[in-house]
Amino acid sequence: MSQFVTPHYIFTGENALDDAKNVIGTFGKKALLVTGRHIGKSPMFKSLTDALNDIGTDYAVFDGITGEPTDTMIAEGLEIYKAENCDFLIGIGGGSPLDSAKAIAAMSVNPGKICDYNGKVIEGKVPPIVAIPTTAGTGSEATKFTIVTDTEKGIKMLLKGDCLVPEAAVINPEYTVDMPKTVTAATGLDALTHAVEAYTSVKAGDLTDDLAVSAVKRIVKYLPRVYKNGCDMKARNQMLIAAFEAGICINNSSVTIVHGMSRPIGALFHVPHGLSNAMLLKECIGFALDGTYERFAELGRAVGAATKDDVDEMAAKKFLAKLSEVCEACEVPTLKEYGIDRDKFHAVIDKMAEDAIASGSPANTRKQVTKTDCIEIYKKLI
Repeated sequence: MSQFVTPHYIFTGENALDDAKNVIGTFGKKALLVTGRHIGKSPMFKSLTDALNDIGTDYAVFDGITGEPTDTMIAEGLEIYKAENCDFLIGIGGGSPLDSAKAIAAMSVNPGKICDYNGKVIEGKVPPIVAIPTTAGTGSEATKFTIVTDTEKGIKMLLKGDCLVPEAAVINPEYTVDMPKTVTAATGLDALTHAVEAYTSVKAGDLTDDLAVSAVKRIVKYLPRVYKNGCDMKARNQMLIAAFEAGICINNSSVTIVHGMSRPIGALFHVPHGLSNAMLLKECIGFALDGTYERFAELGRAVGAATKDDVDEMAAKKFLAKLSEVCEACEVPTLKEYGIDRDKFHAVIDKMAEDAIASGSPANTRKQVTKTDCIEIYKKLI
């Protein structure tokens, strides 16, 4: 890995937005605020508009992000961006509004529809993007990726480009306190998956290794704790830091088999992204384990699941057991418990396996992953 990409400005803590506002004011004259309707009515959103008013920065609002972003949502947001003559964007909310802000920014300077860019690297200069996360998991505030569903083809598109890394990330743990338990679990397990996959990716490097191990240790310790008590501010803060660390990791080391197989489940069955990752963790990591026992073993020792006396294979298996323990603590349902019909799921396994391999993510696994492997893993889920 010869290049390490992060946001230009990173503001953290209870006063993060106040500290960031003067820098944000240099990004343009009018911002498009991208969010969902719930956040758009929240005190967090008011604190943002108050901050913009303080510095004399005009804004327009697009609060049409309902669930995970689709091509139609992006088109709607783009229309508002252009009609309001905006020149930069602020995404506030979970991963969906942040991803949407990136996608709108990309399409504001590129021709055609967003579906034209599936699998392509987006290049050139896009308007500045400010990312303000209200969940601790997706890491979108740190990444060059955006995930958008192609509603015609029924696939989740992975779009990427260094130009999509937010110019500024504003990280305040207080903004995550209102997360429901289910969202706390799903986003936290997404961050855990990011960190584990980045550490065991063929693209891993020294810089990402340190951040990935740090993120895994924080999440294993604090996610079960904050799931039980959402008002635990220390745990909230630690989870937000871990999510950011993990986001930087996948920005530079990418993801592997779990994410590759998770996106098709989300696209076809509308399972939240972090939750579908968690549903796959045991089977996917179990499959990948013997591709790099030593790396999974190092994670096992780092979180205290294994000791230095354990050989790598045993330590790796103990780490897998620890992952299952965290998922159990967060009450991750099976596909059946979530309400997915077995026959309908099996009817699209071939398509999902094909889409998973086509995404490119499984190729980053330190073990060859074939379409047949993906099919067998999907079959074990339900």
